[in-house]
Amino acid sequence: MPQAVRYSEHGGIDVLRVEEVPRPQPGPRQVLVEVRAAGINPGEAMIRRGAFAGRWPSDFPSGQGSDLAGVVVELGSEVEEIEVGDEVVGFVNSRSSHAEYVVAEAADLVPKPSGVSWEAAGALFVAGTTAYAAVRAVCVREGDTVVVSGAAGGVGALTVQLAKLTGATVVGLASEANHAWLREQDVIPVAYGEGVEERIRVATSGKVDSFIDNFGDGYVELALRLGVYTGRINTVIDFAAAETYSVKSEGNTEAASAEVMRDLVALVDKGLLEVPIAAVYPLAQVQDAFRELEERHTRGKIVLKP
Repeated sequence: MPQAVRYSEHGGIDVLRVEEVPRPQPGPRQVLVEVRAAGINPGEAMIRRGAFAGRWPSDFPSGQGSDLAGVVVELGSEVEEIEVGDEVVGFVNSRSSHAEYVVAEAADLVPKPSGVSWEAAGALFVAGTTAYAAVRAVCVREGDTVVVSGAAGGVGALTVQLAKLTGATVVGLASEANHAWLREQDVIPVAYGEGVEERIRVATSGKVDSFIDNFGDGYVELALRLGVYTGRINTVIDFAAAETYSVKSEGNTEAASAEVMRDLVALVDKGLLEVPIAAVYPLAQVQDAFRELEERHTRGKIVLKP
């Protein structure tokens, strides 16, 4: 029988299990995908722990995962635009892609170009659409200076690149270990931690037009101290601060579409967007994968390969 990640209660990494499950059956407008790669994301860990239970409740036993790339192996009765054997990239909203097989809506899948690796394709949805939405939310444009926290993480690494494509000057907050990579992306690296506000002021000559927070932990307040207008501050994680200060909190939900995925995949295929892969784990090592993710020091994405 196929295997899939499951958990039966909120909790830490130890509640995650890989279990045998019945082979999923696609509905009329759905397809069955044999998963070749599926990214993991911090939001999934927070949902599993129950941190977002009020916002995104769980039904138990729960599956996990939205990102996916794989090969179509079965079609629903009304699917015409996809064929068995097609290599696809996409997403599911059913928390079920961390598995050997997943049912996906045909409308939520796009073709995977041959030049895009399985790992990059499978890691793209949540991080890519979140970054896309965040850059759009703060209206980054040519000549602007934008500061990005968590600039080398799964979302941040894509955020800084998409912001650079607008012609903006981008300042990335990250550990020293990631500064060389940021410079390769033509991003100005700034170390986080004590004194970060002054370091940003020096790096930007006091001009910050927008701020994208991918980390939380007080960065919304920092953006306000830097004089950034509330309408050009976006946090993808600190929802309490967003409510308190009336800043934006647009992310994956606002850009979760096949149209956006098609644009992102095209950028990757053209070499204009790099999806850094921090680590690849077999499905059976899902606990190890999330253990590394939850240390919050990875550069880029962690991917499961069934």
